Amino acid sequence: MATVPTSTASPVPPSAVRPRWGRLLGHLLKGLVLLAIAAALVYWLRFAPVAVVAHVVQRGEVVAEVLGTGTLEARVSATISPRIAGLITEVLVDQGDRVEAGNVLFRLYDADLVGQVGVSESSLVAAQAAVERQTADRGRAQAVLDWARTDFQRTADLSKQGTASSTEMDKATETLRVAEADLSRAAAALNEARMQVVVAEKTLDFQKVKLTDAVVTAPFEGLIARRDRDRGDVVVPGSSVLLLVSTAEMWISAWVDETEMSKLQPGQTARVVFRSEPDRSHAGEVARLGRESDRETREFLVDVRVGELRRNWAVGQRAEVYIETGRKAEVVLLPARFVVWRDGTAGVYVAQNARAVWRSVQLGLRGREMVEVVAGLSAGERVIAPTALQAGGLKPGQRIAAGSNAGRDTPRGRP
Repeated sequence: MATVPTSTASPVPPSAVRPRWGRLLGHLLKGLVLLAIAAALVYWLRFAPVAVVAHVVQRGEVVAEVLGTGTLEARVSATISPRIAGLITEVLVDQGDRVEAGNVLFRLYDADLVGQVGVSESSLVAAQAAVERQTADRGRAQAVLDWARTDFQRTADLSKQGTASSTEMDKATETLRVAEADLSRAAAALNEARMQVVVAEKTLDFQKVKLTDAVVTAPFEGLIARRDRDRGDVVVPGSSVLLLVSTAEMWISAWVDETEMSKLQPGQTARVVFRSEPDRSHAGEVARLGRESDRETREFLVDVRVGELRRNWAVGQRAEVYIETGRKAEVVLLPARFVVWRDGTAGVYVAQNARAVWRSVQLGLRGREMVEVVAGLSAGERVIAPTALQAGGLKPGQRIAAGSNAGRDTPRGRP
């Protein structure tokens, strides 16, 4: 019988066990450190005092405004284009020039038109001469008819007396009928000649109008806002050469959310702020309300008349309008950023025993940055809100940093 050899493992020396326990202990210490850091972070985020800023409630004036964004437009504007096709020979104005009604703006090449007027004048003279000739022919035909009638009457009298033959009577009758026909033909020719005179006169008038169309004038007083063509360009009716706007009435066509429609009406005062001058407001007034809402954006147009334009302006320039819908003086005011909504109820946080306490309030008129407090707060009380560096909002009962409510919030007032 064969014998299977057996191996005997050598025991682990104590010097090899100690490093393994050391590594385990090191990992455990690192885990405890990380757990402590996480616990400290959770405590800091959830239980540590929150830095806040305080605001002293005061009395003042609040103005409710509706915001709209739009562009500067002219109530009356016109794209100046020629009524006839032609070559531009001269442009007398440029963009930025002011013009009066009737001022010449540009001219077209008119040599052909002048020639057509001359041809039409000659045609009129020829037609008038034809009328004179036909008038003379009619007079001659009338004279022949008068003679034929006299001869017919004399022949008829002689025929009754038996001194004129039937042949003579037939000849007198035929002569009378021929004279009557000649007179009718002469009268028709005269009427046709007179109609030719009318046609020649209207043709001349038409050619003169075309000649005047070669000189384009301003239809009303205004400002040249744009120049699209220069000398040498060929234009056709409808092609834009100049854009003329009337500066008598300029307004901002602003888009306003349709939910504000019930608050607006013509005549309300407004502020206009151009984006090129954000720190300056221009007085305005609601001129008219649009009667169609955009089906995509749910906004409608409100035209706000601008009382006085800035020195540099451009049609289509962007601007914001603030339409005043209400105004109250000597009311309790609160910056809108301090209002906190809970379950559909407006409220504010106040500091009590170093904790944030939520208190419901009743709001009234709402301005752009300030709101009226009808009930729940009095002038002189302090309300708190997290600082700009503090993420998230306050919670009822949350601790606030000691002494942090001594800070003052100074929101920007209405310009």
